[in-house]
Amino acid sequence: MRTAILRRSLVALFAAAVTFGAVTAAQAETLRIGYQKYGTLVLLKAKGSLEKRLAAQGVQVQWTEFPGGPQLLEGLNVGSIDFGVTGETPPVFAQAAGADLLYVAYEPPAPTSEAILVPKDSPITSVKDLKGKKVVLNKGSNVHYLLVKALEDAGLKYTDIQTIFLAPADARAAFERGSVDAWVIWDPYQAAAEQQLQARTLRDGTGIVDNHQFYLATKPYAQQHPEVIKALIEEVRAVGEWSKANPDDVTRQVAPLLGLSADITRISVKRQGYGALFITPEVVAAQQKIADSFYQLKLIPKPLSIKDVIWMPSATVAKAP
Repeated sequence: MRTAILRRSLVALFAAAVTFGAVTAAQAETLRIGYQKYGTLVLLKAKGSLEKRLAAQGVQVQWTEFPGGPQLLEGLNVGSIDFGVTGETPPVFAQAAGADLLYVAYEPPAPTSEAILVPKDSPITSVKDLKGKKVVLNKGSNVHYLLVKALEDAGLKYTDIQTIFLAPADARAAFERGSVDAWVIWDPYQAAAEQQLQARTLRDGTGIVDNHQFYLATKPYAQQHPEVIKALIEEVRAVGEWSKANPDDVTRQVAPLLGLSADITRISVKRQGYGALFITPEVVAAQQKIADSFYQLKLIPKPLSIKDVIWMPSATVAKAP
């Protein structure tokens, strides 16, 4: 009797262990991607090529949309996603907060796809006129650095303006109400405000910021699944190259996803940078300047070393030509 009971107990324990192992394996075999309302990942999601490619490796793909880079990186930080894309500033804030992430790849500069906007009838005609004014932006987003550099270029201090931090939808509402004097924002919100509200561009990133888009992953995922990261960046690069050569096709595909007109979407599409590459020393140096600037302004609590959080492809993972 005791032998039979013991045998049944061992069988039950073995079954439970197998089940637990299967769940753990399933979690490991799911790539959870965070994306924003606009960008190359939207096109990759619509195309479905990544799912087909990774299926051969036994990996499923899950997609989660975020309203902005800071929110997406919070998702990375708490472990709800494994991979995502943001502007150049959110990773700096995330690293300063202790997030366990790695820079994986970047898109070429797109300095005109972010800007400081003012209402069409605003008396403000230059960045210098922002002194003492209310400026709304998404804290820690790519446009945070644009604002810092634009003020610096105009001879103003960051403390010379009143910053109001709101997510894009709320920021647009405040901008339309006239509750703020200027809005620092990125595409496609930028293009929509220019076309729908006739907002004027006070200053875009030309000559002062690169506005790189960065692909980031949690450190554990990148280290444990390098071949998945390799395949992912190759698919992102392929979609980007196709997009650069076919802006009208991209517009037709993306406009319904964004809920925007073709005219607005086309502007955004043409201003974006395409062709993801693995991180270079030059890009690391540019990102280090952002981190240093934010530390000097006391926007982050400690100095950072960007080179310490760069994922490097192994010898078996070929770099882009």
